[in-house]
Amino acid sequence: MEEGGGAPAGSGGRWPWAQRAVYWFDNTLAGGTYVLVGWLVVACLSVVLPVSAVLVWTDGRAPASLSGKLAEVWRSTGQTLRLGGEVGPAPRIALSVLLALVTLLYVSTLVSLITTGISERLLALRRGRSPVLERRHAVVLGWSEQVFTVVSELVRANANQRRAAVAVLADRGKTEMQDALDAKVGPTGRTRLICRSGRLTDPDDLTRVGPATADSVIVLPRDSPSEDGEVVKTLLALRAAVGDDSGVRVVAAVRDDRYRLAATLAAGPDAAVLEIDDITARLVARAARQPGLSLVHQELLDFEGVEFYTVDEPALLGRPFGETLLAHASSCVVGLVRDGGALALNPSPDTVLGPGDRLVVIAEDDDTTVLSDVCAAVDPAVIVDRPPVTARPERILLLGWNRRATRIVTQLARYTPPGSVLDVVADGGKPTAAAVRSAAAEAAPSLAVLLRRGDPTRPETLDGVDAASYDSVIVLGPDHRPGHDEPDDRTLVTLLLLRAIERASGREIPVVTEMTDDRNRVLAPVSAGSDFIVSGKLVGLLMSQISQNRHLAGVFEELFSPDGNGLHLRPAGHYVRPGCETAFATVVESARRRGECAVGYRSAPDRRTGDDHGVRVNPAKTAVRRWTAHDEVIVLAAD
Repeated sequence: MEEGGGAPAGSGGRWPWAQRAVYWFDNTLAGGTYVLVGWLVVACLSVVLPVSAVLVWTDGRAPASLSGKLAEVWRSTGQTLRLGGEVGPAPRIALSVLLALVTLLYVSTLVSLITTGISERLLALRRGRSPVLERRHAVVLGWSEQVFTVVSELVRANANQRRAAVAVLADRGKTEMQDALDAKVGPTGRTRLICRSGRLTDPDDLTRVGPATADSVIVLPRDSPSEDGEVVKTLLALRAAVGDDSGVRVVAAVRDDRYRLAATLAAGPDAAVLEIDDITARLVARAARQPGLSLVHQELLDFEGVEFYTVDEPALLGRPFGETLLAHASSCVVGLVRDGGALALNPSPDTVLGPGDRLVVIAEDDDTTVLSDVCAAVDPAVIVDRPPVTARPERILLLGWNRRATRIVTQLARYTPPGSVLDVVADGGKPTAAAVRSAAAEAAPSLAVLLRRGDPTRPETLDGVDAASYDSVIVLGPDHRPGHDEPDDRTLVTLLLLRAIERASGREIPVVTEMTDDRNRVLAPVSAGSDFIVSGKLVGLLMSQISQNRHLAGVFEELFSPDGNGLHLRPAGHYVRPGCETAFATVVESARRRGECAVGYRSAPDRRTGDDHGVRVNPAKTAVRRWTAHDEVIVLAAD
């Protein structure tokens, strides 16, 4: 007997009749289209014929003879099944059935063709293969952690536009992208969000989103530094798609500095290429020495609140730059864009504005930069000379190690006073130890770098280093590796331990935390107003700003440069007498006398309250407030 071929037990060697019938029916269905059509006819007739007969035999107007009733049954069946329903001689009935079948074949074929065409069109739309016919829209190429930040900021930037569009091209399904953006970005207002699928390195696929007619093109970085080569290929494909003479603003980002030059050459001379690791390292190092600085950058980088603009001001032609600082009541002047395109942030107060020069301002909108002299609000009597400042050595604790840590150490060595010490606590084994030794050699003699082996997520490790005794603490997560925990998971554990140390010691620890996902920032157990550097969001904000104004590429490059003018938080007592009541215009004038641009302040009483944690960028110059010794002034000045 064949294995598995026996009859069920207790059946006498025979299968049940119902089961055999089902088995036979299933086999007949496997016979193909003709068998399926035959069964469909049988099924229809088995219902239509009996019902038609019942209708005829119960109709009082039906013919009395059997032949007449059968003719009525046929007519009813024919009309129901659209078979003509003719009666009479057999040839006549046969011809009517033939015509009905031809009509049925034609109609069904036509319906099938229309249905297939509509289905293919809908499928093409769902796949995102149709071209985008837009002008002066924004194009986003790629899919990474920055896509949600970039799209959200572009939507905010277009809030006052009557008609705007953002087209996203990535190598994923259109529906998948649309659903993810709808969930993360939310309502887009007047901005239409268009998603298309395609290969980023194929010029034909790139033309699908209309880059040649776009106002700006943003090429997102990949999730791993090893994929920066794909960014370079995408930029090459973009140039092949739009040509070398296109005036489209191109903004791209890479993670590894080895690819920045190649990406810059591939993008063209007018493009802006950002390096994520370098920008992140510089901001982490600065925030470690100036707590609250990340909040200032956050305020200036997003499109909610104030941001940088370039404006024409013909009325100020021929006047020195120093006089422009008090020429606007509702905006802060911080630099110039020369007629030839050269940028000068915080130039000498004696620099004269020439024809074609544009002012770089911080304002809520470019149409709010209205001239209004506020010199009368200045009170020279409360302006003080800057007291001598003696730099003392600093002690900084670095918990964790990743590929950006070496850059952070290098930046700290540039800013910290001689004799400063950086203690590194990490458990990466020999590779980490070698990297720390290399960073220590590069930082010497300005900064002494010492390695303490240990796991920053273990309580005994942090208890052994006395974290509360340091001037500031930097928390870094490990580099992301497939199959391992997310870097932010370990960071959150370390922050929990630091929070416990704060409570036990009664001393607030200035903590600067680097994270990869902005959603984890709200989970972090740290004091209000702590510094968070979310590299993905930071670069997304930068790319969005530059895509709207090409001059801002130079502004941000200098702000994050180790040698240019940067943002600083300095004691308010260095500018005006503590305890006095005076307008912000007085602070601006005091900073001007030192060759600085004052752009805001941080209120000491409000550091733990509100979403801004006391940070006020571009306050009204005529607003009067009482200045305390613990307030800080935000200035743009040389390092």
